[in-house]
Amino acid sequence: MRISLREQLLAAIFAGIIAILSQVTIPLGLIPLTLQTFIIGLTVTILGSKTGTWAITIYLLLGLIGIPVFAGGSAGFGVLFGPTGGFLIGFIFNGLVTGSILDNTKKNYFWAVIANIIGALVTLAFGTAWLKFGTGMEFIAALKTGFIPFIIPGIIKAVACGLLGIFLLRRLPQRYFAPIK
Repeated sequence: MRISLREQLLAAIFAGIIAILSQVTIPLGLIPLTLQTFIIGLTVTILGSKTGTWAITIYLLLGLIGIPVFAGGSAGFGVLFGPTGGFLIGFIFNGLVTGSILDNTKKNYFWAVIANIIGALVTLAFGTAWLKFGTGMEFIAALKTGFIPFIIPGIIKAVACGLLGIFLLRRLPQRYFAPIK
């Protein structure tokens, strides 16, 4: 996969934006409600699968090497591979799925919302599975902790990502962002 200098710069800029918005956190027990999932969806909606997923990967690598970019200013190997790390790793799969849907359909409001809802559910499923196996929780307990409480907020954020993403994409300079189908 070749990434142009323009795409690398956009990915780096969006990785920084992800890091900033990840600090907006509402603590809800083990797993906080953050704007991470919102900006992940928005990033992929605007940048597409390849560049958007690269931005997510840069963000995760920044946190892995110790820069406090994860929710609540956390960072490090322990966070990325700890009980809630599956949600962070799930962002990559969210980017791939959401981006693939958008890359293979028309980039319009309908498909952007659908793609973001599916991507959000991918993140929740991956994170919940990681939570179950990483902590030894029962499956139902993991669902109650990592999936069910986040379905409605996830759908709301996904709808907002899809709508705002297409709105912005139609107004951003076409020389920097892929043209809309």
